Amino acid sequence: MEEKTITSVINICQPEELSQTEQELISMAIKATDNSYVPYSRFHVGCAVLLENSVKIVGCNQENASFPVTICAERSALFAAGAQYPDTPVACIAIAARNGDGLLAEPITPCGSCRQALVETERRYGRKVRILLYGTRHTYAIDGVGNLMPLSFTDEQM
Repeated sequence: MEEKTITSVINICQPEELSQTEQELISMAIKATDNSYVPYSRFHVGCAVLLENSVKIVGCNQENASFPVTICAERSALFAAGAQYPDTPVACIAIAARNGDGLLAEPITPCGSCRQALVETERRYGRKVRILLYGTRHTYAIDGVGNLMPLSFTDEQM
């Protein structure tokens, strides 16, 4: 049997260690949690995407009684960016979440579907996306979805 070791790099940052633009993006993600429609889970997630042309787009999770048609904050923001600016690469994405007790202390990570959407976004534009996962204690800063999802499904496997 052969063993494969996979290493991911995740930087744990305080606000002052992030750029002003990244801090603004996190603030937008936090604010976007206010727009969540979450009557079932009561778990509010907000996302802000920075495009390479400096445009910022927000998204939030939207639930539905038919759970398969629910959409996560990350995909709502990424898909809105793709629909409005189809030729502009995504530079950075910030994600924040809160529950009934307030903003989460530890950063929230994207679900599998959102991770796959990030994989596709990077492949579409041929550029890594910086990922900021916000928590009140610290923020995870990740350069590229490969550090978040090192074994990903791509069209090369089909």
